[in-house]
Amino acid sequence: MAEIQPLRGWRYNPVLSQQIDEYVSPLFDVVSRKQREALYQNPLNSIHLSVPRGDDAAGAALQRLQEWQQAGVLRQDELPGIYVYYQYFRLPGSTREFCRKGFMCHIRAYAWPEEVILRHENTLPASVNDRAELLARTEFQTSATHGLYRDDEFTLERWMDEAMQDPLYETTEDYQGARDVLAVIQDTNVIRQFQAVLARRQVILADGHHRYEGSLAYRQAQLAATPNATGQEGWNYHLMYLTNSAADDLRILPTHRLLLDLPGALTDAELLARLEPYFTVLPKEDAYDLPELIAGKPWAFGLYLQGGQAYKIRLRPEVHAQLSWDTTPEVKALDLTVLHFFVLEKALGLVGLDAQRQWPGVAYVRSFSECLTRVDAGEARAAFITNEVTMQEVEQVCHSGAVMPPKSTFFYPKTIGGFLFSSIRAEETTHPFLVELMTDC
Repeated sequence: MAEIQPLRGWRYNPVLSQQIDEYVSPLFDVVSRKQREALYQNPLNSIHLSVPRGDDAAGAALQRLQEWQQAGVLRQDELPGIYVYYQYFRLPGSTREFCRKGFMCHIRAYAWPEEVILRHENTLPASVNDRAELLARTEFQTSATHGLYRDDEFTLERWMDEAMQDPLYETTEDYQGARDVLAVIQDTNVIRQFQAVLARRQVILADGHHRYEGSLAYRQAQLAATPNATGQEGWNYHLMYLTNSAADDLRILPTHRLLLDLPGALTDAELLARLEPYFTVLPKEDAYDLPELIAGKPWAFGLYLQGGQAYKIRLRPEVHAQLSWDTTPEVKALDLTVLHFFVLEKALGLVGLDAQRQWPGVAYVRSFSECLTRVDAGEARAAFITNEVTMQEVEQVCHSGAVMPPKSTFFYPKTIGGFLFSSIRAEETTHPFLVELMTDC
């Protein structure tokens, strides 16, 4: 189903690549203000292209890109290829080193109704417009979105492992503690194998919904302006990192809900009283036991209030039928749907996901200890501790045609910006080797 193509990647020149840690950056939607300010101090860091500053930010990115290309800061590979990308990482409390295996390529920017690339969350129009404008001005992609394909036979891993015997470069440790390694496959016959596997599969978009929709918006504008388009123009394609969802090194971390305030100036006692018609509420002595107490239990959450009050709450099974949102059974079964409906809507009066998404009183926090610390410091009124969403749940929701509540998934580790750049300019996407592949496949 999915058409992929190799690309002639742009990369930092060989001298700069020896210190690649100095030039990579977090993705635009996860980089903190503090991180941005630190990275901006390096005049060659990729943050200047991915999250440019100024009144005309996209124009500033274009100017800097042109300067870097002319000065040889960035160089384009002579031959197109599939870029193999491995991320080595550990999880807190574990000594096991995971290795997430994947590859970066160009993939056709399919509209959602085509059901080739499937989404699991909605986007914010302002962020999509920002990404679309940046792409339109620069015709350059600074970081790959993350897509998932399922191959239970693990057909492609042997070629990826072989390429990794001769890597191009690697980070020592990126901002999230992962070690990132890049290699390239330029063998025509091997690339065809990658294309054949993906041609039989749908792709679930794990991360990068705003960047992907930015590509869709730019492609739509180009189609309207180019009535004689062949379909093979560079703007038909999008840079994506593809990993196998059948692998056991794909990790989705929980995203907890931190309530910075309670609507209507509710007291803690009033909040608990509003929860009791829907949940069993059990006091617990040690808040640090909450993740273990709810692990693997459907519709169970930890609740932490000021003064060190800790509770395990779990939805009463008989009330689940009251969940009246117009969505699929797969979405209704999710823990986070239960949390958003019965806590935010029923108990707190925030009716509907749109109202909840716009409410400034909720923060999405990945760190359990940060949740407790911020409540103890008086920065928040309550923390709801959640379980992670499973890969099976993501696949079920995507195939149902629905989307999850906001901030349902946090795929870990994140890809990094600046490791590989991709151009969609016409003169850079018509290499003879690439045309041959397009013709033969």
